[in-house]
Amino acid sequence: MEPVIPDLRETPRTDAYARLLEMQELLLHDSTDAIAGMATLSALLHHAFGHLWTGFYRVVEPGTLLRVGPYQGSLGCQDIAFGRGVCGTAAAEGRTVVVADVHAFPGHIACDARSRSEIVVPVFDAKGALMAVLDIDSPVLDAFGEADVAGLERLVAWFTRTTYVPVPA
Repeated sequence: MEPVIPDLRETPRTDAYARLLEMQELLLHDSTDAIAGMATLSALLHHAFGHLWTGFYRVVEPGTLLRVGPYQGSLGCQDIAFGRGVCGTAAAEGRTVVVADVHAFPGHIACDARSRSEIVVPVFDAKGALMAVLDIDSPVLDAFGEADVAGLERLVAWFTRTTYVPVPA
């Protein structure tokens, strides 16, 4: 039986991410499948923090196109072009993007009108190639800070392992 995902909304973020990192290792230590890793990480983050939307957009055309992958929450956009919206910007620039107010972000893509703030973290494979972005939307303004950046970047580092099965293009 798999462990229950704890509610970490009231836990200090650095402690919460440390706990999620332990759970990720417990659940995925033998996994060699990137899609299973994305699904598991989406569930851990979504339920631990009660986010609006938590999931991955996979690179299906390098430098050009992202496509929705494993996620938790309401419906996501199917395809996002590199450079478009927060996800496309993070993919094109290869860096984490934190947006305190999505309505102030030029070109924001509103997949869910309830979204108020967002964080998008690039996900790299063992060769350093961008394979996906992790996208998290919150119904709360300014929901993400430096502890989220550090914690999420540590969690997605799991995908840099050389033992996983690459995501099919």
